[in-house]
Amino acid sequence: MEEETLLTRESGEGETGEASRLVWGYAGSELLEEARRLGFVAAPMVAVTLAQFLVQVISSMMVGHLGEVDLAGAAIATSLASVTGFSLLVGMASGLETLCGQAYGAEQYQMLGVHTCRAVLSLLVVCFPISLIWVSMEKLLLLMGQDPLISQEAGRYAMWMIPGLFAYAIAQPLMKFLQSQSLLLPMLLSSLLTLCLHIPLCWMLVFKSGLHNVGAALSINISYWLNVLILVMYIRHSASCRATRAPISVEAFRGINEFLRLLPNAKLETSVLSICLNSISLLYCIPYGLSCAASTRVSNELGAWNPKGAQLAVRVSMFLAVSEAVLVSVTLLAARHILGYAYSEEEEVVNYVTEMVPLFCFSVVSDNLQGVLSGIARGCGWQHLGAYVNLGAFYLVGIPAAVVLGFLLHGGGKGLWIGILCGSTTQTVLLVLITCFTNWRHQAIIARERIFHDGLK
Repeated sequence: MEEETLLTRESGEGETGEASRLVWGYAGSELLEEARRLGFVAAPMVAVTLAQFLVQVISSMMVGHLGEVDLAGAAIATSLASVTGFSLLVGMASGLETLCGQAYGAEQYQMLGVHTCRAVLSLLVVCFPISLIWVSMEKLLLLMGQDPLISQEAGRYAMWMIPGLFAYAIAQPLMKFLQSQSLLLPMLLSSLLTLCLHIPLCWMLVFKSGLHNVGAALSINISYWLNVLILVMYIRHSASCRATRAPISVEAFRGINEFLRLLPNAKLETSVLSICLNSISLLYCIPYGLSCAASTRVSNELGAWNPKGAQLAVRVSMFLAVSEAVLVSVTLLAARHILGYAYSEEEEVVNYVTEMVPLFCFSVVSDNLQGVLSGIARGCGWQHLGAYVNLGAFYLVGIPAAVVLGFLLHGGGKGLWIGILCGSTTQTVLLVLITCFTNWRHQAIIARERIFHDGLK
């Protein structure tokens, strides 16, 4: 008789007297449908993220053929630009996943355009101090003891990438605007078209124009602005965005404080991205896409006053994250003895990579769970809570553990990796506990209050 507690009747099934066995309190058809919805968002977002990631990778690859100094300068400039600029803008734009996603679920369509305008204005303002950092990158690298020639190349490369920073600041809110409405095909086509055009453009500017590494930076600028132009044209002229687009108005300026209130986690995400190397690797594209899908589904359902739907989205997305993590980890373990040959033919290097693979697999699992949980947090508007979790996990656990294991106990690379993994695991556990004890009905009430309170301003 205890098994009967696992059975429930759908409204339609109750009339016919049929019952279906459920998982987590949901029918199998509901779980499959939610998985389909998540996949509908996650798969294109993986492709979009990968295409945008490859724009910078391809530029660095072409610069690498110019010489070691050019490659070193471009690599350092790209890394620092990611940490101080691009990652920061991605984190700041994540506030829109809460605001736009919940507004769309509540059918307050006009507020999507208003929120997006606020975000664009806010991110453009932030670009100015970031630009000052990039202009000073050569001097900063020299102060840190970097080679003068490499510092000069890195500084020049970063300075020429500044126009692309402003394009990125516009593109990120536009993408969140479309993502919250599940309008993913325009983003996918825009990213793929930009990537396809970027390859010959970068080749011409690097090798044929005489600009060398400056040509690579210019090609990134052109590609980013092309992406912005395509997105703007689609949003401006597409019938799909007729109800949600809004012109820049005084209302957008008035509500900037509401958008900025969701930003502490964004700044912290920049630190986390710089600490966890996995989050900027190709493997993270998959959980990031699933994270975007979870954020969209949860925010839409909460805004639509459907707490049960939000809870279903959480559970299915977590199941998919675990499944993907297990699949990737098993594949890596199976190939651990040959992975090292992709980097070197030295036996010592190959053996060291083999020893590191199990730790890498733990990181994959942790990053998958953390990524999806962060998406759920963004969908609920928990940016402040996420900031506290990240601070405690990485700055009170992860970094101290890495210092002790890596340096004091002479653990080297393994010690550093284990320390950061401790922080990542702590973060994941805390986010899991918060999610498990969440009252989704209460979250739906908060979402509706946020939407209609802002709509009345």
